[in-house]
Amino acid sequence: MRALLVVNPVATTTSARTRDVLSHALASDLKLDVAATEYRGHARRLARQAAESGTTDVVIALGGDGTVNEVVNGLLHNGPDPGGELPRLAVVPGGSTNVFARALGLPNDAVEATGALLDALHARSERTIGLGLATGTPGTPDAEVPSRWFTFCAGYGFDAGVIGRVEGQRERGKRSTHALYVRQAMRHFLGDRRRTHGTISLTRPGEEAVEGLVLSIICNTAPWTFLGNRPMYAAPRASFDTGLDLLGLSRLSSAAVTRYGTQLLRSSPDRGPHGRHVVSLHDETEFTLQSQVPLPFQLDGDHLGLRNSVSFTGVRRALRVIV
Repeated sequence: MRALLVVNPVATTTSARTRDVLSHALASDLKLDVAATEYRGHARRLARQAAESGTTDVVIALGGDGTVNEVVNGLLHNGPDPGGELPRLAVVPGGSTNVFARALGLPNDAVEATGALLDALHARSERTIGLGLATGTPGTPDAEVPSRWFTFCAGYGFDAGVIGRVEGQRERGKRSTHALYVRQAMRHFLGDRRRTHGTISLTRPGEEAVEGLVLSIICNTAPWTFLGNRPMYAAPRASFDTGLDLLGLSRLSSAAVTRYGTQLLRSSPDRGPHGRHVVSLHDETEFTLQSQVPLPFQLDGDHLGLRNSVSFTGVRRALRVIV
């Protein structure tokens, strides 16, 4: 079996020595090619080339959720794979949170996950998962915004603004940690003038529009994220086997943040945030979020700038994954 290992050399939690050990372990069972990413978007290009070559059976992403997202978008450059003709995806977690890998049930340790991957390859164990597809209208004239796949979550509004702040800190040399996210969330909350009067409207075919959302989180699986080892469930019923789920909040006052933040910390597979300012959707195929003013937008933890609107599609059985 021929495989391509796409390595992010600056992955947060994987050292160069560990990457070498993992590569040797995989090469003992696979005809392995190894490619290290050199710039943003490089993993997408590598995965697309592997998909179009017709000679690669598996593409393995060694890195965080951003690396996985790029590989998925490269594999599905020409559309979803219901017939199973494209290379299968495999993941070895190497980032700070690794939501996608953990949602698949993989260990959050690169060495243990490599062992699990090799076991799955020997057993020919795989599953076909659904994904989300987002198409945005740019917040600046003449900007090109192609459609993009996401594996576990997207955000439009407040949470995307937090991620934008975190990325800004990382560009200044700060290490990606959960504490950094918490600090930037508090700073964004204190500085966001729109948090009590939301500008986001939610529209669905055949349904009445929902107006005035401040925050919108779109989930393709559960949990939504992790705080350390604690899973957090914004949309507990979200699944790789269904359409998309949405959590929207129409108010982010100090009292509301305390209430819903506590609910997130205490969330479980049976219960997520709830209350009169909460909007929840489950197993949706198609909807649009739009705003009178451009708002931050993120996919799988990757900040993509400002958008006036974003349309979302839940695509079932989009990609095969070794697991």
